[in-house]
Amino acid sequence: MHILVLGAAGMVGRKFLERVARDGHLGGREITRATLHDVVMPTAPAGAGFPCEASASDFAEAGVSEALIRDRPDLIVHLAAIVSGEAEADFDKGYRINLDGTRLLFDAIRLAGGGYRPRVIFTSSIAVFGAPFHEKITDEFHTTPLTSYGTQKAIGELLLADYTRRGFFEGIGIRLPTICVRPGKPNKAASGFFSNIIREPLAGQEAVLPVSEDVMHWHASPRSAVGFLVHAATMDPAAIGPRRNLTMPGLACTVGEQIAALERIAGPKVTARIRREPDAGIQAIVAGWPRNFDPSRALALGFKSEASFDEIIKAHIADELGGAYAA
Repeated sequence: MHILVLGAAGMVGRKFLERVARDGHLGGREITRATLHDVVMPTAPAGAGFPCEASASDFAEAGVSEALIRDRPDLIVHLAAIVSGEAEADFDKGYRINLDGTRLLFDAIRLAGGGYRPRVIFTSSIAVFGAPFHEKITDEFHTTPLTSYGTQKAIGELLLADYTRRGFFEGIGIRLPTICVRPGKPNKAASGFFSNIIREPLAGQEAVLPVSEDVMHWHASPRSAVGFLVHAATMDPAAIGPRRNLTMPGLACTVGEQIAALERIAGPKVTARIRREPDAGIQAIVAGWPRNFDPSRALALGFKSEASFDEIIKAHIADELGGAYAA
């Protein structure tokens, strides 16, 4: 199996590649080759038993997608995107990358000819939903985004469903929860503070909380995000039916519950490093996001995530801090 990962230098892309390099297969099919692409040069996963070819360029430039699919990868994992806060701040850039880049990729596959029909996993977002919300967002809730990022992702979902219906590829769209705790440095996502208030205090650094503690949100760990991709890559697509986009499982909790979980695990000295500093811009974006879901379709299809925020923090400590933590 030849896999192509777009956005391979990002956190989820790196962790997905590390997982498949360790396993050496997907759904019983041996991985024989991987193509990695991002706007910065991706790094091949350590210990991969298959050749990896990496390249860096602007995903939305004409001709890039055609070059990337020239050797007809069997699986395409589309993670490339401008994140929420940046897409809201730079309207043109958000639409060029998140919409135009996606359309160019889909059309390159469509026009490849010769019966080429790969599986395409498109990572969408819960930002496709907009207020007013029900107490829990079900699989029947309409996508009415209230941000440019959410709008771009919602259009991508519609394109994925239509191109799949027309037989151009086998598409599966997965709406990711906010992935927490993200390792590394803060990014430009408006949701970044959800990770920052856990990651930085654990590292002995101060973190800024720009919203109130009663803000509730939908989370899953990086481990779960990788698991979603692996399952989407290996499941029977016929079970999905014509509605190709799925809301992934996650955990609804408030910021206060996040902080309480951190204190249970690491103690009050660590949570004291969180500084409250309201930010009206972040608060306005977050107010337009959904808070809780009933992802029945995804659960029935075998997708899984954590059951508590304590599990999410412990996964971060195990994966990023060597498995142990002392305040």
